[in-house]
Amino acid sequence: MARKGAVRRHLLIYAGITPFVVISVFPVFWMAITAFKQDADLYRMTGVPFWFHLPPTLEHFERLFTQTYFPAQLLNTLQLAAGVVMITMVAAVPAGYALTRLRLPGAENLGIAIFATYLVPPIVLFIPLARVVGALGLFDSWWSLVVVYPGFTIPFCTWMMLGYFKTVPAEVEEAAWVDGCGRVSAIWRVVLPASRPGLAICAIFAFSLSMQEYLYAVVYVAPRAEKVVTVGLTTALIRGDIFYWGSLMAGALLVGLPVALLYNLVLDHFIEGLTGAGAP
Repeated sequence: MARKGAVRRHLLIYAGITPFVVISVFPVFWMAITAFKQDADLYRMTGVPFWFHLPPTLEHFERLFTQTYFPAQLLNTLQLAAGVVMITMVAAVPAGYALTRLRLPGAENLGIAIFATYLVPPIVLFIPLARVVGALGLFDSWWSLVVVYPGFTIPFCTWMMLGYFKTVPAEVEEAAWVDGCGRVSAIWRVVLPASRPGLAICAIFAFSLSMQEYLYAVVYVAPRAEKVVTVGLTTALIRGDIFYWGSLMAGALLVGLPVALLYNLVLDHFIEGLTGAGAP
C-alpha cells in the first residue's frame, strides 16, 4: 500500500509539472522546427505545422552566415558580455564586502541608495550617458556598451553581494585571521568560496543584461560589423514587412541554446544565491 501511495503521489506531481514543462519547452521546439524548415513548408497552410512535410534544410543557416554579419556580431556580443561581467564583479564584490564588514558610517543607507540607482529607468539616463560615450569617442563601437552596461549591473550586484555577505558568519573570517591570514587572504580563501552562489547570480545577471539589452545597443552602435546579436539579427532579417523567420530562428537557436546550457551548469548556485541572499 505504501508503494502504491508513493507511485500515486509521484504521478500526481509529474502530472502537475507536465503543463509547465510543455509551456517551457515548446518555444525552443518551435524555434528548432522553424530554423530547419524550407520556406515552402514554413508557409504551408495545410497539414500539421509542428513537424516537417518537406525535407529539412540548412538554407536558413547558410543565409545567416553568408548574407549577414552574424559571426562578427556574435563575437561582439560574447566579448561585450565577458567585459561587463568582469567589470561588474571587480566593482560589486569589494563594494558589497566593504559595506558589510568594514562598518562604514551610514553603510545601510548607502547600500539602499546604491540599489535605488538601479531602479532609475534606462531612458532617463539615455542622454547623459550619450554625452559620456561621445566624450570618450566610443560612438559606433560596441565598446560604448562596455562602458554603459556596468552602470546598471554594478548597483544591483552590489546590493546582492551586500545581502549575501551578511549570510557568511563573521566568525569564519575571524578564524582565518587567527590562523595567520590577512584580510585579503581571508577574503580570497574563506569568504569568496563561501559566497559562490552569490557570485554566480551576479555573474548571470550581468551576462543576461549584456545579451538581451536593446535600447542602448541600437542607438549607440550603427555599423553592422559593430552591432551585437540582439540588434544585428532584427535589422538584417526584418526588412519592412518581410520577416526571414527561418534565419531569425536559426540565429536565436545558435545564441540561445549555448546560453541555456551554461545556465544549466550553474543552476544550483543560481537558486541558492536567490534564496540565500536576504535583503540587507
